[in-house]
Amino acid sequence: MEEILSVGIDIGTSTTQVVFARFTLDNTAGYFSAPHVTICDKKIVYKSQAVFTPLKTASLIDGAAVRAIVDKEYAKAQIQPTEVQTGAVIITGESARKENAAEVLRQLSEFAGEFVVSTAGPDLESVIAGKGSGAWQYSMRNECLTVNLDVGGGTTNLAAFEDGETISVGCYDIGGRLVRLDKDGTISYSSEAARLAADTVGVSLSVGRRVSAAELERVTDKMAALLAQSVGLLPEEPLLRRVKTAGSSDFQTIRKPSRFFFSGGVAACMENEETNPLAFGDIGVLLGQSIKKTFSALSAPFQPGGETLRATVVGAGSYTTSLSGSTIFYTEGVFPLKNLPVCKLTAEEETDCFEGRTEKLGQRVRRFLQQNQTSELALFLEGKSDPTYKELQNLANAAAAVLEQEVPVPKPLLVSVRRDMAKALGLAMHRCLPDRKLAVIDSVQVGQNDYIDVGRPLMEGLVVPVIVKTLLFG
Repeated sequence: MEEILSVGIDIGTSTTQVVFARFTLDNTAGYFSAPHVTICDKKIVYKSQAVFTPLKTASLIDGAAVRAIVDKEYAKAQIQPTEVQTGAVIITGESARKENAAEVLRQLSEFAGEFVVSTAGPDLESVIAGKGSGAWQYSMRNECLTVNLDVGGGTTNLAAFEDGETISVGCYDIGGRLVRLDKDGTISYSSEAARLAADTVGVSLSVGRRVSAAELERVTDKMAALLAQSVGLLPEEPLLRRVKTAGSSDFQTIRKPSRFFFSGGVAACMENEETNPLAFGDIGVLLGQSIKKTFSALSAPFQPGGETLRATVVGAGSYTTSLSGSTIFYTEGVFPLKNLPVCKLTAEEETDCFEGRTEKLGQRVRRFLQQNQTSELALFLEGKSDPTYKELQNLANAAAAVLEQEVPVPKPLLVSVRRDMAKALGLAMHRCLPDRKLAVIDSVQVGQNDYIDVGRPLMEGLVVPVIVKTLLFG
C-alpha cells in the first residue's frame, strides 16, 4: 500500500476554503494477474474555516490576500507544498468570472506542489460538489437517482447521479450573495439575475435603496421556485432560461429523484435557524429558508449533504483524482503533464489508423492545434479490446508519424486509450520515436475539449494520478 496527500482549495463567490485528504492506494490483483491499483481509502485530515473571499473591486479578486489565506492554512495544517501530490485549486461561482481569475490561480501555484489542478467551470464544479456532499455515494449505495443542488453565493450547481454515474449537470445564477446590503438594509450590490427575479414579484433591487426583509423574502421565494422548476418539480417558465449560467450544460432529469441533496453555504442556512434573516449582509439566510419551505411544500425528499458549506472543497480535495490503468508506458522525465487539451478521434479516424492510413489523423491534429492555438495535445481514442499485431503496429506508426510532425520538440507526446492496450501501444510508438518524451495511458475516460493533467508515477511506477477537467474557465 501507498499513501498520497491531496489538497482542495476552493475560491468561491462567498468564501475561500482549504482541505487536505490522504488517499491509500493498493494493488488488488493476485500474484499471477496484471496489476490493478485502486484508491481503497480516502480520509480528510484537515479542514479550514470558511473565510470570506477578499475582493479588490466587484470584478477583481484580491490575489495577494487569497494567497495569504492559503499560506496560513498550510501552516495550520503543518503541511509543506512539496508534500502535496494531487488535488485541485478551483475558482467557483461568480469568482470564476472575475477579470483576474487566471492570474489569481497562478499566484497560488507554489502551494500546489508539482501536481495540482487550477480549474474552474460550472459543469465540473457541479460534479465535484455532488461528490463532496454525499449525493454521488448515496446513489451508488442505494442504486438510485439522486440530485445535488450546491447553492453558493453566486450560483447553484446541479448534478444528477444514477447508480454512481453522472447523468446530467447544470448551473443557474441563483445564490445567497447576489444581493448584498449595508447594516441599515440599504442595497450595496445586486446582480442582473437577482433583479430579473425581483422584477417578476414587483420588488426593486436598485443600489442605494433600503429594502425590507419581507420584500427580499418575495425575491428568494421566486429563486427557490426557479430551482424547483430546474429539477422538474414545477412547470418551467421562460425566466429559468434567462438565469442559466453562461457556459453551463442544460440540466435534465428523466424522472423524480429518490433524494435531493443540498450543499453550499446556503444549504447550511437551511438547517441553522438564524433569527436575523440579514445576519450575513446578504440574502443567504432567506434563500435557504425559502428553498426549505418550497421543497417541503412540494413533498420533495431532501436532506442537507454530509458536507454543506465545504462540499465543493471536500470534493476538490478528495474526488477529482483517478488512476490510470496498470499497463501504462512512459519515458523518463515525461511527468508531470498539465493542462493538455484533449483531441478525441472519431470512430472513422480510428479505423483509418488501425488500417495504416494517416491522412485524416494528420488533418484532425493540425486543425485541432490551430483552433486551440496550442502546440501540444492529448490524443484520445477508444482503442480495441483485442487488436491484432498488424492493427497495433499500424496504429503506432500512424500516431507516431503524425505527432512527430505536428507536435514540436521538446513538447511531450501523450496518448490516452480507453481500452486496456497502453503498454503495447507505447512500446510500439517508442520504437518509432526513441528520442521523444512519450506517455501512453489507458482506462481513462475523457471527452472532446476536456483538459487532462497527469502526475508522477505511484506504486513503484505502476500507475499515474489523472485529473480530467471539463470546461476549463467555462
